[in-house]
Amino acid sequence: MPCSANSIQPTHEPEAGETLTTSPGIFSFWRADFMASIVVFLVALPLSMGVAVASGVDPARGLITGIIGGIVVGLLAGAPLQVSGPAAGLFVIVYQLVESQRNAFLSPHGDLSKLADTARQALESQATEHAMLALGAAVFLCGAVQLLSGLLKLGQWFRAVSPAVIYGMLAGIGVLILASQFHVMIDDAPRGRGLDNLLTIPNAIVKAVSPGTGKTHHLAALIGVLTIVTLLAWQKLTPAKLRIVPASLVAVIVASVAAALMAPGVLKIQVPTNLMDEMSFPNSTSLQLLMSPSILTAGLVLAAIASAETLLCTTALDQLHHGPRAKYDRELAAQGVGNLLCGMLGTLPMTGVIVRSSANVQAGGRTRLSTILHGGWLLLFVVALPQVMGFVPKSCLGAILVYTGFKLVDIKAMKKLAQYGRGELAIYAATLTVIVAKDLLVGVLVGLALAAAKLLYTITHLDQDLTVADGGRSATLKLRGAATFIRLPQLAMQLKQVPRGAALHVDFEHLDYIDHACLDLLMNWARQHESVGGTLHLDWDSLHARFHTEKPRTRRHLHEGGTNGPPSNGSQPGRQRAATVAEGAR
Repeated sequence: MPCSANSIQPTHEPEAGETLTTSPGIFSFWRADFMASIVVFLVALPLSMGVAVASGVDPARGLITGIIGGIVVGLLAGAPLQVSGPAAGLFVIVYQLVESQRNAFLSPHGDLSKLADTARQALESQATEHAMLALGAAVFLCGAVQLLSGLLKLGQWFRAVSPAVIYGMLAGIGVLILASQFHVMIDDAPRGRGLDNLLTIPNAIVKAVSPGTGKTHHLAALIGVLTIVTLLAWQKLTPAKLRIVPASLVAVIVASVAAALMAPGVLKIQVPTNLMDEMSFPNSTSLQLLMSPSILTAGLVLAAIASAETLLCTTALDQLHHGPRAKYDRELAAQGVGNLLCGMLGTLPMTGVIVRSSANVQAGGRTRLSTILHGGWLLLFVVALPQVMGFVPKSCLGAILVYTGFKLVDIKAMKKLAQYGRGELAIYAATLTVIVAKDLLVGVLVGLALAAAKLLYTITHLDQDLTVADGGRSATLKLRGAATFIRLPQLAMQLKQVPRGAALHVDFEHLDYIDHACLDLLMNWARQHESVGGTLHLDWDSLHARFHTEKPRTRRHLHEGGTNGPPSNGSQPGRQRAATVAEGAR
């Protein structure tokens, strides 16, 4: 539901650490939202065009997606400060879909070089139109899945993905973006597959440093390098007050001026004067494409990745402000509506984007008005000033995306994953490697499979270390991992190794979980062991922190079994801890 101007008004400004529980009215902070919307517009403008060019479609299609993400999704969003638009994270899927559909349309016609120029151009134009209809069908399906998922309140489930897989996916996408856009940055054409783009970077560097070829590669490379230097310098060297102007916008202005003065021959962005020319409305072919297995697969993959990326962005954004918390199901449904519209117009798919969203918060955005207005500024720019975009070099946008791809390979995220063990790093590395070597879908599926395998290993693995001392009068059994019924035979074998009459201490310090079956085994073994003069000491204190509940009815069961309480002194608090641990394990 859209948020109206009559929404509940905030009674006071949120203080540090305080979170508002009610949504402020859409015009409550209109001055702050107005200024923030301009900043977000300036951030979204070059990124929307850059993602479109990288995806192999006209820049106008990226801008249309940004307009829909701002105006339509901004009105419906469950995360009012989140900004939606074309995202680099979906570039790989879109590019592969567009290229495969274009090639599928052209393949029956054989070698196009044998055709006359007019016939070849007409055929290529038809192939592009077909590819745009296919893209629209896939994005429409993505939106339908998202809308249905939001209405069915499945938003939280899209967040149930291992961080190692998410970080690996983003890093893999970052490598693919960097590899493909490196070629664009020197006015060269990207290769078909991600690995090919990566392996041909040395050849691209040779082109970039060879000015005597009659091509513009070296000039485009200079523009690209200038763009990246401007990005870094603006972020690192300028005063904090000036950084409200986005670095990407400054880089586009500097690169465009430099290209006009020093490299007029480099390739420029081409934007149609009529926005309607770049919209692909559904027709009978679109309905046929919706039934195509390749389009169905692409639509479902887009839905899964776009939803996960959006909701992860929503979670991160919630940590950046003290306004009302996000409503995940509503946000997912709003994204669905946005992608349905994008699919009907044949434009790029959208997600919630953390770069634009964080810029919105940092610029002082307080309500959904800032997001809506940014979409309005994009629309005004495209309608009133399309010729301005004709001055922007393609190498500049390629360089911005090379920098974006580099940042997606987050070293800090790798260090964070390393704190949780080598298994997480292995999942991360495998996901990244398969995405680059094969494709995005296979890489994500491999990552999910490895994460599931790691989880299965974790919940079924139990290390047991039995040591005997004092000539068999005492023994210690250290348990590490999860003591479940699956490991019951191994635990029973270890207990059989305990000498008759020994005092056995079971160390639970590194135990993550113990189930009822293993507790019953210990209790039954304790009765038999005490009958021959032995004792059993269980490390209740360390286990209590993992399994805590207060149901004292189990106390009688445990101590009638003859086990000693916690090593403290058998006092009432100690016995209570013993009881609550056992009941928690049940």
